[in-house]
Order: sequence, then structure tokens, then C-alpha cells
Amino acid sequence: MIITSIDYSKNGKQQSFLRVPYSHNLGGWANVMIPITVLARGEGPTVLVLGGNHGDEYQGQIAAMRLARELSSDAIHGRLILIPSLNFPAAKAATRLSPLDGMNMNRAFPGNAEGSVTSQIAHYLTHTVFPMSDAIIDIHSGGRSMDFVPCSHMHLVPDRTQRRRMLEAMLAWNTDFSFLYTDIAGSGLLPVEAENQGKTVVTTELGGGEGVPASVHRIAQGGLRNVLMHLGVLEGDLQTRESLGKPPAILTQALHADNYLLAPESGVFEVAVDLGDRVSRGQPVGYIHHLERPDRDPETIESSRNGFLITARVPCLTQQGDCVAVIGEEVAVESLL
Repeated sequence: MIITSIDYSKNGKQQSFLRVPYSHNLGGWANVMIPITVLARGEGPTVLVLGGNHGDEYQGQIAAMRLARELSSDAIHGRLILIPSLNFPAAKAATRLSPLDGMNMNRAFPGNAEGSVTSQIAHYLTHTVFPMSDAIIDIHSGGRSMDFVPCSHMHLVPDRTQRRRMLEAMLAWNTDFSFLYTDIAGSGLLPVEAENQGKTVVTTELGGGEGVPASVHRIAQGGLRNVLMHLGVLEGDLQTRESLGKPPAILTQALHADNYLLAPESGVFEVAVDLGDRVSRGQPVGYIHHLERPDRDPETIESSRNGFLITARVPCLTQQGDCVAVIGEEVAVESLL
């Protein structure tokens, strides 16, 4: 159902749209038009870069837009596909979910060619773009709901060769923290679909909240370029944390349900430690205050494990069941291989 004027087999730089059929009250033959840039030159890997999987996460969208403007095909070995704002309706609305169908792009895979807009996009990636790609970079942040210590992250895939490729690419982002995570909020994730196709998949959580500091933009943009150089699709001088004079990244994992701290009651959340701080099991990391009963002691949110505070909730007003913090446990790189 999705059409485009892009010729994926052609060398050079092409900029166009993915046109997704969408009828609405004032447009019977309308399309959602998602910008796409393809740069290709000669032999080499194909790398897909995605921003805006969630519309309110702009770090990756800006980084990918910069590459789409600034790069020429002369800097490419192989093929680089850039889709800065994958969930384009959500990006325009600054929402996590698509305002057109209420769907979460990151729970829509493998998609449906005759489904809603979000499902059609997922199906196109699953059946057209992923198969031609060697690596997929899916750039996330915490959006309006969470703030992360900037980190690259990945799943622990079963295949050890694929896992090593992903680990090396994840570490090439050169963030202070890297994070191994599991999925506690459902299936249908974009990275999982790409992993199931055997791809090298790199994802991130680069800050969060409504505003993005310049330091986080630098991490997003510099890290993305470095990973592309590591993957061999972009020319340039590859940097490591050692070459930058930095210590090795702190590798953390949150692979158990109790690493993800949920609000037991509704109220106003107060975070008690800074992002990236080391915490101990039983240590208070936050409090939920009761608006209607200020005479009541707040509900204490305690760390479930020894580790680091990787992310915390941004909006103070919190509903029962919301994730308010995630504790990442330190792990050695060697143990993953």
C-alpha cells in the first residue's frame, strides 16, 4: 500500500517521501508523507537510521535530519537510509502514540499492509526495508514521560555472533553508560522484529523530557556518526572512549521485572537521587506524595537491587502503575559474550 519514488538500487543521493494511504473527513485520497533520504555509493553495508519511532522523542529526529542535509553520497560506502520521523503524525503532534490511530509504533510489528497508518508503516519496514538492511539504528529517548542518563542500549539476543556485533556497535556510541533491557510492556517491538531477521540492531535512550540540553544533542549526533563509521557505511576517523581519554563505559542491565519500579499509588512523584547515581538495595530513590492527604507520609519507592538509577519519571503527577524509575545492575562485558 505504501509507495515511494525512491529507487533503493540507485547510487547517489535521493530525497523523497514514503506515501501512506490515509482517508479522513476532508481528504478521501490523502496520504501521510514521511520524509526519507537514501545515500548510496558502490559496495558496502546497508544501514537504516530511524528517529521518531515515538513522536515526542526529538534527539534522534534532529540527528537524522542533520545527516540528511549535510551528507553527500561521496562519504558513503554502501547505502545509508535515513527516516528521521518514522511515526510522522506523532512527531507533528509531539505525542508518543499516533494521533491518527492511537497506536504505539514500537508495539506495531510486524504490521499489516491493509491496517491503519501505523500498522502499514510497520509492515513496510518489516517486509521491504529490514530485509535489505544489514544494521538498524533506532534512536529513542524517554520522551515526555521519562528522563534517562544518556545511554546506548540493546537486547540480549540468543545468537552469540549477532550479540557480539550488536554489543560492539552499541559501545561505539561512546556514551558513559550502556544498558541491556527487557520488555515489560508488551510485544511487537521494532528492534525485536529486526533482531529476529538477524540484523545488527543498535538502540538508545538519550535523555528525555520536553527540553533537550545541547550536551545531549552532541551525544546523539556525535554518537550516531561514530556508529555509522564503526559499521563501515560512513567515512571518517573512528573514535573510542580510550581515544577520547574517557574510562570504559559502565555496562548495566535491567532484565528482571523488579528492576522497573512502578508506582503503587497515584500521587506526586519526588525523585530522591540523581540520574547515574549508584544506589543500594532498599535505598529510597523517590517518594509519592498524596495531594488530598498532605498529613499522610509519602509512599517510599525503594531500590530493588544494587546498581545505578538509569531513568526516572519526568512528570511529577503520577498514576498508579506508572514506571517511576529503573535500576540497572552493573555487568562485565565478558559475561555477555
